Amino acid sequence: MNYYSFEYPYLIFLLVPVLLCLYKCKEYLKPQFFVHLHFLSAKTNFKKLEWIIKIIIFILLCIALSSPIVIDKLNPLNRHGKDIVLAIDASGSMNSSGFLKENESFDFEEAVQNAHRLSRFEITKIIAKDFILKRMSDNIGIVMYGDFAFIASPLTYEKEIVTEMLGYLTQGAAGQNTAIGEAIAMSVRAFKHSGAKTKIIVLLTDGEHNSGEISPKDAIEVAKSQNIKIYTIAMGNKGEADEILLQKIADESRGEFFRATNAKELQDVYSRIDTLESSKIKSQEYSLKEYYYQIFLLMACGLLVFLLLREIKK
Repeated sequence: MNYYSFEYPYLIFLLVPVLLCLYKCKEYLKPQFFVHLHFLSAKTNFKKLEWIIKIIIFILLCIALSSPIVIDKLNPLNRHGKDIVLAIDASGSMNSSGFLKENESFDFEEAVQNAHRLSRFEITKIIAKDFILKRMSDNIGIVMYGDFAFIASPLTYEKEIVTEMLGYLTQGAAGQNTAIGEAIAMSVRAFKHSGAKTKIIVLLTDGEHNSGEISPKDAIEVAKSQNIKIYTIAMGNKGEADEILLQKIADESRGEFFRATNAKELQDVYSRIDTLESSKIKSQEYSLKEYYYQIFLLMACGLLVFLLLREIKK
């Protein structure tokens, strides 16, 4: 969000005495009589113009002294938000459809047409995209996992880039099985260069841990050692996901476990997480300033040069 202001606004009050003088101070001209007044008309007109130019110069200098600036309050370099990694299951089971039932409503534009035909993976991407765009002051990253896990998008403040990358991802890109331990470990690795005090993993799956070289138990210990909180989401019908394991992961990492049996519930889960982990922006009042005093200063200098050249020519 950009808005305009002055760095030294009180200096603009230097204009007050000038405006008062224009209103109250009357210039007294001693009368002089000439026979041929038409010889003086051009000089008289320029005198009025010169007087107006001097006033404009003074106004421009006052504005320049007040230092007009454009302030950007959304500067990511000065935020104190949270770092969040979305670990999304891309295994074979995520290709199944019917997660969004025909008699259910869904608000997102991408799901309006033939919504009930979308796979679980596609619905997850749509809802995750909305969640990402709402996290204004946070860095977001994405980890995809199946037989193995990989960082699809590193932690970044550029939400448009993350959502664009999310759109390119396809189900099955990491294999058909479910490596939950690998997913947690890779998500932890995504925080390698993170300086945030609060680090969060949102782990979503519709299956059970059945692949990978890293056990969920070992991965949880690594996450706990780095003070990373894990929110887990069991997607699909009850019994499809390993809810006992997901509950344990959430409990041991001081997170929370959620279950979503349809798209509306999944949307509500992400909204709930967004509420639980709301970010209070604690940046300085002015995140980024662009100065424009030089424009008014150059205009004033230009008018002064014009008056100076007029005097030289006389």
